[in-house]
Amino acid sequence: MNFSVQPVLENEELQLIPLQQGDFESLYEVASDPKVWEQHPNKDRYRREVFESFFLGAMESKGAFKIIEKATGDVLGSSRYYNFDENDSHIFVGYTFYGTKSWGKGINPQVKKLMLDYIFQYVDKVHFHIGKENFRSQKALEKLGGNKIAEEEVAYYAEPTRTNFVYEIKKEDWA
Repeated sequence: MNFSVQPVLENEELQLIPLQQGDFESLYEVASDPKVWEQHPNKDRYRREVFESFFLGAMESKGAFKIIEKATGDVLGSSRYYNFDENDSHIFVGYTFYGTKSWGKGINPQVKKLMLDYIFQYVDKVHFHIGKENFRSQKALEKLGGNKIAEEEVAYYAEPTRTNFVYEIKKEDWA
């Protein structure tokens, strides 16, 4: 892999900064709202001990970001790159969540644009795991041009296996 999966990415409104151990409390403050996880495969990530495992997985991925609103400095959520496949020239983007105050404000499309614009310099396809009951994320990804290509069982870090849909966006369709 001749590229970083943890660069600093930013636009006028947002900054994606590599996640650090010291970010736990500010990120957990966002994640501690049960509404954030209602449609996610693992609905109890709002519980501190469950989120601790989620955060540890994010740190170990070495591809996770905290998402900052530049105007206020507020932490809005997190996303990450993971599971790079050099042979198939694809990588996953996911484990994304935002606090409810960010919902409906165009944050997710901006974050995905930053992440996709960057990573398409290095890969031909980006895949996304989305829980089969996470209709909000499915709709959001379809708006970005994602196509459902598979269904698979995914074991998230230290969490039970859940059924996920795999969505794909190809570089030539993104450009």
